[in-house]
Amino acid sequence: MHLIMEKKETVAIIGGGLSGSLLACCLAKRGFKVSLYERRGDFRETGYLGGRSINLALSERGINALKKVNLADSVLDDAIAMNGRVMHSVAGELSYQPYGKAGQYINSVSRSGLNLKLIELADEFENVTLYFNYKCIDADLKNNTAIFETAEGEKVSVKADIMLGTDGAFSAIRSEMQHTERFNFSQQYENYGYKELEIVPGPDNKFMLEEHALHIWPRGEFMMIALPNPGGNFTCTLFMPYTGVNGLDKLKTEDDVKVFFNKYFADALPLMPGYIHDFFNNPTGSLLTVRCSPWVRGRFALVGDAAHAVVPFYGQGMNCSFEDVAVLDELIDKHYPDWDKVLSEYQDARIDNANAIADLALKNFVEMRDLVGHKDFLEFKHIEHDLCDLYPDKFKSQYELTTFTNMPYRYAWNQGFKNEQLIKAIISEGLKEKLEDRELMNKMFEKYL
Repeated sequence: MHLIMEKKETVAIIGGGLSGSLLACCLAKRGFKVSLYERRGDFRETGYLGGRSINLALSERGINALKKVNLADSVLDDAIAMNGRVMHSVAGELSYQPYGKAGQYINSVSRSGLNLKLIELADEFENVTLYFNYKCIDADLKNNTAIFETAEGEKVSVKADIMLGTDGAFSAIRSEMQHTERFNFSQQYENYGYKELEIVPGPDNKFMLEEHALHIWPRGEFMMIALPNPGGNFTCTLFMPYTGVNGLDKLKTEDDVKVFFNKYFADALPLMPGYIHDFFNNPTGSLLTVRCSPWVRGRFALVGDAAHAVVPFYGQGMNCSFEDVAVLDELIDKHYPDWDKVLSEYQDARIDNANAIADLALKNFVEMRDLVGHKDFLEFKHIEHDLCDLYPDKFKSQYELTTFTNMPYRYAWNQGFKNEQLIKAIISEGLKEKLEDRELMNKMFEKYL
């Protein structure tokens, strides 16, 4: 549905990353006059610079949002489906865990490629103006004004009817909100950094590992993951504590890195000829969780990482941000021109769910790093998978609810604990061989779910 306006309201979007560029497209379709301000240069010309480069795992929530601007099919055409995760033991043994039922998969997509598609689409709208090299340095929340500094050092004041901060985990708009009364804010850094590495393709761009999977080398206190790219290579990310016995601080020389990788990632080394160069030349990224409330002050609102940065271990950071955009778009459709109602319901709908996915991501970090190869965990996952297959109308895993549905994140969080109690009871009561006994399982569902 397109809004018909006698006077086009102006909307300023501060931040041209993934959520900001998608938001610009959604609002442009509704007839708003949109100005999008991005601190970086026009990466269509300069190449994609800055920001994290870990591959993104696009799933149902993100796809649902991209459908609003008719971009889902194009993005999925360039994606690689990942049906499950492959664990690599220290000895090089492989084990596989499907993500869900047959036909359920997540999609490995390029952050830069997706951002470029969204910027290009936004630029096609006559009612969207893009401003690059505009860094937000201040905001006046009472007067709907933001101050930008251009690449030439000029200060520019911008006023709009609605101001939306999509400027990431270190948001200037959120920083200004923090100076207002009763604004709650927390940021938590994990004692982990990450290094991006690469598994190169074989002859004729052949994938040297299973293509349709996320690969994990779980090593207890640290781990490496790899996501496939269309060119046959894999983007690898090594997550390690900054300090400790197996800390980044212990890897100071090339010999240190060689010994470490030979000990823990020997099966991957033949596929990573540039790992030494990548380790010492790629920056060390940090892992940060941001929570805040409220997200709205007057006609300013936060969207995406500006409101809720999460660690990447559930593959939901982008999906959650895109869901912010989708919910805001739907509330505009429902309540416009009552912006007070739009923005109030937006934050009411999203804050608790954003906190829930932050908790899920932290929980999944422990699972990926410490548990995926353990016998008890694999037994739990086997039962969970069988229950999903046998009783699709009554049992859904926490992962399925989070990744393959649009159910609230908080519901997925709560349901996961109920599922855990159910499966623990099945194991403790010796019912693993009776999962197909529908009468018995229905009684268990009634008791625990």
